[in-house]
Amino acid sequence: MHDNLPTVTLANGSSVPALGLGTWKMGEQKSRERAEIDSLRLGIDLGMTLVDTAEMYGDGGAEIVVGKALEDRRDDVFLVSKVYPWNASFEKTVAACEASLKRLGTDRLDLYLLHWRGDHPLDETVRAFEHLKRQGKIEAWGVSNFDTDDMEELFAAPDGEKCVANQVLYNLSRRGIEYDLLPWCQQRGVAIMAYSPIEQGRILANPVLVDMAKAYQATPAQIALAFLMEREGVISIPKSASLKRIQENREAVDVDLTDEDLAVLDEAFPPPAGKVPLEMI
Repeated sequence: MHDNLPTVTLANGSSVPALGLGTWKMGEQKSRERAEIDSLRLGIDLGMTLVDTAEMYGDGGAEIVVGKALEDRRDDVFLVSKVYPWNASFEKTVAACEASLKRLGTDRLDLYLLHWRGDHPLDETVRAFEHLKRQGKIEAWGVSNFDTDDMEELFAAPDGEKCVANQVLYNLSRRGIEYDLLPWCQQRGVAIMAYSPIEQGRILANPVLVDMAKAYQATPAQIALAFLMEREGVISIPKSASLKRIQENREAVDVDLTDEDLAVLDEAFPPPAGKVPLEMI
């Protein structure tokens, strides 16, 4: 039996697993749909019940795949989707949310995010999010790819402090947020959702990771995920359409890194010594 998944409690009181399921690049090829659905369902079976998607992924295709995976188990899942920045006016946000709900085959989202900053004023997007909350279409809202100055601007907008999450690029090789954005969000109870938590596989050949993985009889990816699970208020959302990889990601919870391990990782992947502009993939 594996360790229970650690949880993160959002500012609205929802408790979510610190390890969820990403869906970027899903819904792009019909031939892969079955594998994608099966991998999502296995992840949910294993307790990774946060599912993250977006209207952008596969032009809505990922939401359709998620909808099929959740057909009979919507209530088992904490469902997250995102609105394009060019849809972030009041009217268009509401319309985009309706379209996402339709593709997902559900009546509500647990969390709705602004995918990245665009030209629409933040207060207009926030007004739309709060409107959707009152309608019961969304339970909570947040943002994605917001740096510290963006977050400060958001919190200065009416109801802006009701943001419960910021989804950003964060992994061992992209630690810039640790300098200011991560502590800023931690102090205000804004969860960080880490996308590309294993840098889309690019860091997995790192010799330090490989050695540490051997010592734990684990994989480099499990070490990379375990590192993020050590961080307070951080939720990782690795994406995979492989049942083996989903199982492997889940078992990352069994890796308990020591202070010595973290010091070794700091040497191999140095934390930032100063402000680093927020990176995006």
